[in-house]
Amino acid sequence: MTDLFTNPHRYGDLADWRREAVALHAQGPIHRIEQPGYQPFLAVIGHDAVLDIERRPDDFTNGPEPVLGTDEAIAMRKAQGAEIRTLIHMDAPDHGKYRRLTNDWFKPASVRKMNDRLEHLSREAVAKLEALGGAADFYRDIAASYPLQVILAILGLPETDYARMNKLTQELFGAEDPDLQRDVISPEQMVEVIMDFYAYFAALTVDRQTTPTDDLASLIANGIIDDVAMPDLEKMGYYVIVATAGHDTTAAAMSGGLRALAEYPDQLHLLQANPELIPNAVDEMIRWTAPVRHFMRTAHVDAEIAGYPIKAGEWLYLSYLAGNMDPNVFEDPLRFDVARTNADRHIAFGFGQHFCLGAQLARMELRSLFAHIVPRFKTLELAGTPTTAKTTFVGGHKSVPIRYTLNA
Repeated sequence: MTDLFTNPHRYGDLADWRREAVALHAQGPIHRIEQPGYQPFLAVIGHDAVLDIERRPDDFTNGPEPVLGTDEAIAMRKAQGAEIRTLIHMDAPDHGKYRRLTNDWFKPASVRKMNDRLEHLSREAVAKLEALGGAADFYRDIAASYPLQVILAILGLPETDYARMNKLTQELFGAEDPDLQRDVISPEQMVEVIMDFYAYFAALTVDRQTTPTDDLASLIANGIIDDVAMPDLEKMGYYVIVATAGHDTTAAAMSGGLRALAEYPDQLHLLQANPELIPNAVDEMIRWTAPVRHFMRTAHVDAEIAGYPIKAGEWLYLSYLAGNMDPNVFEDPLRFDVARTNADRHIAFGFGQHFCLGAQLARMELRSLFAHIVPRFKTLELAGTPTTAKTTFVGGHKSVPIRYTLNA
């Protein structure tokens, strides 16, 4: 059966990946995958089938393994004690308790307080494009730093830590990619990266417990669950999920969205003529890129999804990227269309109780950035072949070289 989901190199060419996913939809919404080195699993690619499973968190749980991994990597992580326990690893009742701890920080009213910060970062992005003089790598020069600076501000981390956090984030999500991983190409590298995260945030916890401030890091460091201090494992998991999920995914949507505008100049011109389409265009960019490519679920009951029988104990791979390419939901899904009438039906943020906590913030970041840069492009084109991270879990571009001229 296809290695579309297990081979990280397949994600190095997202255009080819999308085409194969669309073709696979013609054969059904669920496919059994058996690949050497992996526990057999069911790849759920149908948009509505993914939603059906997400609606039943008690029947299809995130635990014990919410992310696809080889048998070797999973065993090594457990053996070396480099486990992470984040919101994506939790099911009821823990998930609700831990999510409520920071939920208020990501509600629309709270996120809107970031408007001035986003405005500043968007103006900085325009200024950088002006300074670069018509040639840039949009991922490295703009997209990689913008959302990380937002997350640093929310957590209350100093900008001097930008380089370290950027490197750790890329290594954590890019462990399968030869350009992003460390020198030792083995499952051990993931353990090393996780331990680096632990060391950084352990020191941060001590600091915020000693001298708490009004930032999110202080809330996590002093978090109370069930009337007792949050355990260290979950505390570290919270830091990791906020620092990484809020950064890498948004950067991926930004760079992938800009690439699409460069490849489809008619869509750029449509946006320039109709700036009110920016919010819809952002949802289309997120549908198109789907930076979180999958999550896993474990069935706890015998069930039938989209007419496919599922047995208790089976592992299910929810493919958000393939679900966003479902021709039964999105007309001509391989067309990038900023005016797509149902772009907001994408499932890139998940659904149900595990819907992405930072979805509102991510949308605001993209809307702000593109509202500032889209009107400025007089011309825009790719200046070379973009490269995409070869990762099966979270990923996007590593480079998006562009040539451009700007309007005054």
